This record gives sequence, C-alpha cells and structure tokens, in this order.
Amino acid sequence: MMRDGGIKDRLTSKEGTSTKPSSAALVDRLDRNVEAVREAFSNCDDVVFRMLESENGTKACLVYIAGLAETKELSEHALRPFLDGAVSAGGNGSAASRLNEHLLSVAAASVAETLDAVIAEVTEGGAALLVDGIAEAIALRVPGATRRAVQESTTEVSIRGPKESFTEDIQVNTSLLRLKIKTTDLKMVSLRVGERTHTNVIVAYLQGVANPGVVAEAMQRIRSIRIDGVLESGYIEECIEDDPHSPFPQMQYTERPDTAAAMLLEGRVVILVDGTPNVLTGPITFWQLMHSSEDYYERYYVANLLRMLRYAFLFLALYLPALYIAVTTFHQDMLPTSLMFSIAAAREPIPFPALIEALIMEISFEALREAGIRLPRVIGQAVSILGALVIGQAAVQAGIVSAPVVIVVSLTGIASFTIPRFNLAISIRMLRFPLMLLGSIFGVYGIVLGTVWIVLHLCKLTSFGVPYLTGVTPFRSGDQKDILLRVPWWSMRRRPSFLSRRNRRRVGGDGAAPT
Repeated sequence: MMRDGGIKDRLTSKEGTSTKPSSAALVDRLDRNVEAVREAFSNCDDVVFRMLESENGTKACLVYIAGLAETKELSEHALRPFLDGAVSAGGNGSAASRLNEHLLSVAAASVAETLDAVIAEVTEGGAALLVDGIAEAIALRVPGATRRAVQESTTEVSIRGPKESFTEDIQVNTSLLRLKIKTTDLKMVSLRVGERTHTNVIVAYLQGVANPGVVAEAMQRIRSIRIDGVLESGYIEECIEDDPHSPFPQMQYTERPDTAAAMLLEGRVVILVDGTPNVLTGPITFWQLMHSSEDYYERYYVANLLRMLRYAFLFLALYLPALYIAVTTFHQDMLPTSLMFSIAAAREPIPFPALIEALIMEISFEALREAGIRLPRVIGQAVSILGALVIGQAAVQAGIVSAPVVIVVSLTGIASFTIPRFNLAISIRMLRFPLMLLGSIFGVYGIVLGTVWIVLHLCKLTSFGVPYLTGVTPFRSGDQKDILLRVPWWSMRRRPSFLSRRNRRRVGGDGAAPT
C-alpha cells in the first residue's frame, strides 16, 4: 500500500518550513527559567508572567496566555494552593512531583522538564508554574478559549437520526465518538503536524476490526507531512491521498459523529484535526460516497428507493447537457419528429451553436450557486433561486439561449443536488464540461470515449491501497449487501471483507428475520 516516490516527495519536502529548535532543560534558578521563557515569547504582549511568593518565602512564576487559559480555575486550583502551602526544593522525591500531587488540585497537571514542553503547554491554552529551586515546571491544562458548542449539522442534514455534529474542539469530538462507541477497543493515537501550528491530529480506529496495515499506513503518511501549518482537515487530505491529480475524492469527510462511528465499526480509520468540525475517513469506495447516513435509519426498501433515485440523477448530472449537445448537433434522428421540430423552432433565432448556449447557462448557473453560498444565508437563497429564474427567462426572451437548454441545465443542477457528498458532486460537475466538449465534436461517440476514460480511471484509482470500485471490480459476492442496494440490518451479518478480515461478524445469530 505504499505509494510511489512522487507522492512521498510531496509529503517529505521541507521547502518553506523551519527546523524545530533543540530542547533545553530547565534549571533550578527561577530567574533564568523566566528569562528563557520571556525570550521565547518576546514581543508577545498577550503572554502573562505572574510572579508569586508563598507564605514560607518560596518564589514562583505562573505563565499563561490571556484569553486561552481559564484564569478562574487557575486562581482557585493553582494559585491559592501554592500560596497557602508551597513545598521547598528539599525532601524526598521530586519537589515538582510533590507539588503536583499534594498541593495543586488541577485535574490535568503534569511535570515539564524542558523549555519546549513549557512553551508547548502555554501555546496550547494551558499554564506553566515555574518554582525557584526546582529544575522542573508544573504544566497545568486549563484551556479557557471560547469554542462553538455542539450544534446540528448544517452540511449533512437528515430527517431521522442524531442532530449533533462535530465542533472545532478536538477534545469534544473525541468525546462524541466515545459516547457512540463505549469500548476500550476504540484507540486514538495523537500526532502533531505543522512546523509552526503544531496542530493536534488524532487517528482513531477500532482495534480487532480495522486492518492494521491500513492503520499503520495512515499514521506513516501523516507523520511524513512536512508543512508549516495545518488549519483544516483538507490540508491532511491533500497530502495523504493516493492520487492527488484525480478529480475524484479518495477520502470522505463528515461532521456527523454517527457517520464517523459507523465508519469505525466497519473497519475504517477516522482522522480528527483540531480546529475543524470535518473529520476524514478512509479507505473509501465510490459506492460509499453515494450512501447517506439516513439510508441506515429508514427501512431498507425506503433506503433502496432513494439510492436508485440518486444513481439515476447522478447519470443525469453527468450526461444530460452532453447528450443534448450531441443529439441536437449530430443525431437529430434519435428524437421523435414532433420533439425535433419543437427544439428546432426554439433554436432557430439563437445565434450560437448548442455548445455555446449550454456553456453560457452552465457557467451562469455555477456562478449563481457560488454566489448563493458566499452571501449571507437569507440573501443567498434568494439570489440563487430568483437569479436563475430571472436570468434564464431574460436570456430566452432576448434570444441568447433557447428554452430547451434552460430546462436541461435546470434539471442538471437539481440532479447534482441529490448527490449526498459534496466532494463527489463537485467532481461530477467538473467532468460535465469535458463531456460536453467531446459531445460537440464527436457526438455520442465522444461521450462514449469520455465514459471509457472515466471508468478506466476509476478502475485504477485506490484509497489507502483499496481499489476504488471494490465490490464490483474486483467483484466480491459477500459485499453486495450494501453497495448499490441495502439489505435489512438483520441480513448484513458481516463487515466489508476489504476492510476487516479478522473480525467480520457484526450481527449475531443465524441472520434470520425477526418474527
């Protein structure tokens, strides 16, 4: 499952990044430790250095960043216990350890021995307590920065199912997964990515279910990333996908905890990135991108009806404009006579060929859709809907485009909205334009050539080494229960074979229908 050298170079290139400074050990003199920390945070006026002195004369300095650390918790559980009963450097054992264990009541506290550890704790929203005569510091995890609360998902709306979604806080996201999967087999490995941002990235998987090779490959790819900052999971996705030049997504992202939990239970790997509600899952297949979380909450015949509808509109979104151009340009005999005369009469005053008028409407529709996303929500909906109606009607009356092409483009736009995953929908929208060009040059034969290229590309595409069309090619009879259609839950006795080979059973009993 290792990739070629070109992709490795994409991960390990260090151009534009800075090297990490060597770690310096703390000393037992408070003034020197404080001076080193001040030098590291020079010209950082939001960093607070609070000098302290306990009742027995022990001096200390509390370092934290205003707005990131919770000052109320620091005052109650760190400052007051220290001022009332600080220990000296003498005695048995580490003085920092005794101070941590007996005096400070902060739950998440540890001992930091190096300057880098102190800096890392402070920049992540914690605090560091430096004590005179102790060559160690107490790292206090008291983050207080305001984060968005758990809310309903806005990009993956469902009628039936949980309404909660991930947030930008990675600790909240991991807890949401833990609430779904209450087992010690759920493992979460923390990694740091970004030479300057030091973004926390967690690789989650279900031990005994996930393929160990896929888990190791995912962590190896993430560790190989050399970049100065990671601000969203898209940075990670672009650096670790198998084929960065493919128009098709090779990882699925979701902001729904139930979807991520379902991926873990199937044997996939989930990658959480601090600072974004979108988590990555892999490996994936093309068929998975056509599934919606609601498919598994509704009864199976309802889910199958919706899936068939999606696949039908997937073909419409990809082929309808190209077929219209090819038929009206080269293959008019394929249309019924009355329909052919109707289209010919509508196109008679149009000064442009079918390709140009289709491109005019398609590009205008895409621009309106993009404007509707970027504008405020209330205004954006009005712009996208009314703008399309007004511009389409005005273009027809002005004789720029014909009425049939407006109908075709409208149906194509509606069809693209039925695709449940945005990253797949935008890939289909991109591929629509080269198919339109091929249809205008070679007719239906050009569309067939474009289809052959797409199928060949999908056949060679992989996601973490797993073929993109797994289940159909290569064909796996045991995985047919949840590809195009879904069988009842009591019949899906085993997990997909390409994901889990050691613990495939997920439904107990003999799989018989309940009575």
